[in-house]
Amino acid sequence: MREYSSKLNDMTTDAGELTASERDRLLTWLRLARVFQRAERILSEQVRRHGLSMAQFDVLAQVGAVEGRTQQSLADTLLVTKGNVAQLLDRMERLDLVERRPSGTGRANCLHLTDAGRERRAAVIGEHERLAASLFDALDDNQVAAFRAALRTVDHALQSRSTDRPTR
Repeated sequence: MREYSSKLNDMTTDAGELTASERDRLLTWLRLARVFQRAERILSEQVRRHGLSMAQFDVLAQVGAVEGRTQQSLADTLLVTKGNVAQLLDRMERLDLVERRPSGTGRANCLHLTDAGRERRAAVIGEHERLAASLFDALDDNQVAAFRAALRTVDHALQSRSTDRPTR
């Protein structure tokens, strides 16, 4: 990425050279991608220290927040297929972190954390949230608010370009 961004001054597109404004926006995108990769690595390391993958952490967080939800609801929330969630839940059941219970209506299973799953969730969630918040310690409160507002603006603008479900 560094090599790519250092060569931007010479960069042209099929439509010609990038304008200064386009170059600035592209550099902003590249910086955002780099920051995201670094932050994700830091957060993943913290989750791994608790013996979890990021996908397993996401399941613990989501099922713990809404116990009794269906596999389909979880798949929709995580933006993955029901098949991917089923494989992940199989592994987490073997680890005694989650359990599937019949819903009583139809074939859907309801998801619940086991006692071990609740303990693991309690051990990792607060630490994870504090770590994620600390990633912005280099910014003061006004900068954080301005950054969040700018990201919200970009997010809303991109929703019209995407087939994904809207975010909040």
